[in-house]
Amino acid sequence: MILSRRQFAGGLGLAALSALGRTGAAWASADRTAAGGIDLSFVNPELRSYARAYIEHSAKDGSEPLTLNFILEYQKEEAAEKVAFKATVPVAKKWIPVPGAAPDVAAYLINIKPGASRPAIIHTHGGGFVLLSARDYVPLAQSWATELDCFVATVEYRLAPETRYAGSIEDNYSVLRWVYRHAHELGVDPARIAVMGESAGGGHAALLALTARDRGEVPVAFQALIYPMLDDRTGSSRQPPKNEGRIIWTAPDNRVAWEAFLGQKPGTPNVPAAAVPARRGDLAGLPPAFIGVGSIDLFCEEDMRYAQRLAAAGVAAELTVAPGAFHGFDLIAGSTEIARSFVATKMQALRRAFSGNL
Repeated sequence: MILSRRQFAGGLGLAALSALGRTGAAWASADRTAAGGIDLSFVNPELRSYARAYIEHSAKDGSEPLTLNFILEYQKEEAAEKVAFKATVPVAKKWIPVPGAAPDVAAYLINIKPGASRPAIIHTHGGGFVLLSARDYVPLAQSWATELDCFVATVEYRLAPETRYAGSIEDNYSVLRWVYRHAHELGVDPARIAVMGESAGGGHAALLALTARDRGEVPVAFQALIYPMLDDRTGSSRQPPKNEGRIIWTAPDNRVAWEAFLGQKPGTPNVPAAAVPARRGDLAGLPPAFIGVGSIDLFCEEDMRYAQRLAAAGVAAELTVAPGAFHGFDLIAGSTEIARSFVATKMQALRRAFSGNL
């Protein structure tokens, strides 16, 4: 299911929950029944109404599967959409050079304070490598900048399938390097730069940390990977448990998105390790990590494995698994206690990283 995700995240979830008008045990019990062929008993009680509303809205609107044609049409529509930024936190759009023949990459620079010495986040947005925009995340990034008193750059990396993995990796790295080299004028402490992203953006953040380690030009202090998309084999050569990946992002979606990103079928032995964090053999020397994911997210298994591999390689890794939570639950159901707790845990991990208390 893909068609109504953006609309649902924009407010349909809250409206549906309010309309249900149920609370406590009666609400939880009533929402255990199946919706659209999906058993909701494994969904966290706080999230069942959101899951049901999403599933039923998608079915009503004739949700179509993720396909190459849909991706291209969605990208055209996305380019025309407007996003309202908060007036209280300054935002500047900057075009940053990318080496070689690649076009410059845009980044939204948030909360510039020349001469200050604050931490920074290089943010890479979600969207399965093929959808959404950094622009969509600017209001959220403004809230991070305020809460953490930090600078944020969110990168408008080129999307697949027009640009494969190598191009978007260079886009993200170019912004990281530019921020590092211009730290003083941005008000950034170059020793406290973190990378962070959600979903495919979490995969990009992991790739960015790996690239920075391998090139040795920019020290990355921390990586915050929020339900990151790390392994092309999930849903192709590795099937998830039956209750994972049923809501929001599914195995068929994952196969299409990875093929667009890689330029070849996912899950095969010849997929380049350079494109897939989970296929990288050596994770030693990476910055400390926070990984957060829901227990019924399609990415739960791969994210837990990556956290274990980081720890085995001597990298400090914090893993939090939200019980009964599906992909993107913190954005769709942000008013729930489970979402607030998840976000608070992420923000506390960033605070510890920026204060040096890891």
